[in-house]
Order: sequence, then structure tokens, then C-alpha cells
Amino acid sequence: MRPATGFSLPVTTRGGTDGIVLRLGGRDTRGLGAEGYKLTSGGRAVTISAARPAGLFHGVQTLRQLLPAAVEKETRQPGPWRIAGGTISDAPRYAYRGAMLDVSRHFFTVGQVKRYIDQLAQYKINKLHLHLSDDQGWRIAISSWPRLATYGGSTQVGGGRGGHYTKDDYREIVRYAASRYLTVVPEIDMPGHTNAALASYADLNCNGQAPPLYTGTKVGFSSLCVPKKITYDFVDDVIREIAALTPGRYLHIGGDEAHSTSHADYVAFMDRVQPVVAKYGKTVIGWHQLTGAHPVRGALAQYWGYDKTGAQERQQVADAARHGTGLILSPADRAYLDMKYDKDTPLGLNWAGYVNVRRAYDWDPGRYLEGAPAGAVAGVEAPLWSETLTTSSNIEYLAFPRLPGIAELGWSPARTHDWGAYRTRLAAQGPRWDALGIDYYRAPEVPWPDGR
Repeated sequence: MRPATGFSLPVTTRGGTDGIVLRLGGRDTRGLGAEGYKLTSGGRAVTISAARPAGLFHGVQTLRQLLPAAVEKETRQPGPWRIAGGTISDAPRYAYRGAMLDVSRHFFTVGQVKRYIDQLAQYKINKLHLHLSDDQGWRIAISSWPRLATYGGSTQVGGGRGGHYTKDDYREIVRYAASRYLTVVPEIDMPGHTNAALASYADLNCNGQAPPLYTGTKVGFSSLCVPKKITYDFVDDVIREIAALTPGRYLHIGGDEAHSTSHADYVAFMDRVQPVVAKYGKTVIGWHQLTGAHPVRGALAQYWGYDKTGAQERQQVADAARHGTGLILSPADRAYLDMKYDKDTPLGLNWAGYVNVRRAYDWDPGRYLEGAPAGAVAGVEAPLWSETLTTSSNIEYLAFPRLPGIAELGWSPARTHDWGAYRTRLAAQGPRWDALGIDYYRAPEVPWPDGR
């Protein structure tokens, strides 16, 4: 707030009758959980109270939104800096509120990831799912298998220069995310989506021959060699090293679109890999195809199906949910931020259809998957795949204005859901994004203040 207001805003532990007061603990924080907060706005002071630091952080994001949009600018603005009076008592609907960034199809630097983290934090997203490996690129250094990053990470979609994160790079992303109360969820996709690994080490292939690096966008053609012992040495080493770098509880093992792996091999692979994740102290997340194997106790299945997904596949996921598997909901025709808004959108894909702002917002995670108990839903996630993305501006164009809708589904109670009210509130975010330099899409169904 200092640059825009020009105020010195000194931080002090002394009490006072004005200013911004951040208070941990107290009777008024009971029932708010680890992330909730209470914000009280009076004549000369704003008090934010929370049981835990994450709650204070989320309360400050709300304070930012209550202030005029010009507070986000980096140069001094005239003000005045008024907010409405009253009290807000606020806590999240779901504990898991995620966004996924695919750094495998196209590589994004540490700085670009940090920029996205800042944007996610404004809307109380608390999980950053990093898709670190795929056919087109391996993006994290593994000491025991160094060619994964140096060779497997050397290219990307279209054949451009790729890249990878050193362990220190990854630690910095984890640290920065934690400073904004986001937990990093790393994903190593397997047994399919593995061409970058197969190209790096010939022994991972059943025929012992390494395929060439791949820069296209088709899926489903690659597979680790399930019968080979070296496959599980590889998996153990990769999971061990990534788990050691990751303080969060979750590790994502992919499992989607393994079309080149037989069903029997898929089940055998997942039965051997899930215990490895547990051995290194992490909880398994897999794409919802994991429910076609034997999800371990406590596992989360991330559902990415859509309206055209077959009834049998949906039923399989619902059955697993009834037997204790938790769900993260990312329906592709609702929550995939890489889907085009409409036929004229210059970026993105459309295999799941077009996803306008209303479609991304207007659904209820608790009632979305027929047959799955509402209590099985751990939360929601907005994935952003990067086949067509190369810049931060590209990321922002597809994420905004849809991301805040997914964030609201994860945070706010279902009873407050109302498209008419939401589109007005969303429109008011436009000047804030302008001030922050976010390159958002001027969706026609949103009444932006400037009429565009």
C-alpha cells in the first residue's frame, strides 16, 4: 500500500486507535479454522483477526479489494483511501483451492511463476500444482538421473528452447509460494506422458531404444516399461528427491491418458508406485483414471472429465468417492483455463468445448458429479495447460477473468452463488487488473466499468 498511498505505514507492535490492526487469536476467531478471518471496519481503524497467519493473509487480500483499485499502482495516487464500514466474518468452503500451471509443454521461468503466484494469492488460492514433466519436457533437476533435465528438458512444443528448474530454483518457488500461503503440489506424470524421460534414458524403454525428443501436442503414445525393474528404481529416485524438496503433503503422480499402457499394466504400475509416495511421507494425488486401479487410503483423484465423458467412467469415479477416495474437481469444460472463451479466442484449445466466464463460474462442486457424496469433495482446481502459451501475458489472458470464479467456488458457500451479482463484482476487478498490469480478456458477458 505504501507506493500508491504515499503513507509511510510503519509496522509496530504498539496499540492504537487508528490504522490497520492485525490480531492473531482471540475469542472472535473461534470457528474460523486455519484460513478464516474476521475483518472489522470502523471510523478510523480496520482490525483483521484470525486464528492462524494464513487467515490474516486472506483477510489482507479482502482489505485490498475493499480499497480503491488505484491502491494497486506502483506510483503515488491522489486517494482518498476509504472503505465501507462493517464486519466480515469469512472462512473457506473447501480446504483445497488450487490452480495448475503446465511448465512442461512450454517452460516458464521462476520469475513468471512468481508473478502467477501473486495473482493467485489475491483470490485466496492455496495450492499451486506444477505439472513438471510430460512428453515435451522434463522441468526439474534430479541428481540421480541428470539427463532428465539437461536433455529431456532441452526443448518444448514447437521445438523452441526449453529449460528446467535447478533444485535451488524449485526451492525458491516453494519458498515464495509459502510466503503467500500457497502450497506447491509437484506432478510427475506417469506411466504415460513420459517421452521426455524415455528419450533421456534408453533403459526405461521396453526395447532399450530411446525415442527422439518430442515437440508436438498429440497425447497417449508414450509409456514407461511396466515390467522392468529399472522403471521402479527410476520412480523411487524421482519421488524421493522431489519429496525431499517439497514441504507440502501432496505429490501428484499423473496417471491420465496412458493409452499405450494396457489396463493390467496400468493397475500393476499404480499399485507399486502409490506406496513409494507414502514411503517418502506424501499423500498421493492422481488424475481420475487412478480410480480405475486401486487408490490407496487417503488418495485424492482429480476429476477432469466433462459433459461428453462416458457414464461408466463417471460412475467409476463416483464409486471410488463413496469408498473413501477424495475428489478434486477440475471439469475440463468448466475449470480448464486453457479452453478458448469462444471461436474467436486466439489462444487455447477447444477439445472440451468453449468455456465462457459464466460457464466457468455457474456450477456447484458439491453437486457436480452424480453419485459422489458431497463430503468426498476436497476442493477445486483450475488447470492451465500451456500448448499455446509462451508468455505471462498469455497466461493472464486465459486465466482472467475466469480464475476468480473457480476461486469463489472453492471459498464461498453455495448459498451465496449468484451469477447476476457475481458478474457485477467481477467487473469491478477490471480496474484493479489494469492497475496491476494484468492482460485480461474483456469478456462480453461482464459489464466492465469502461464499457469495453
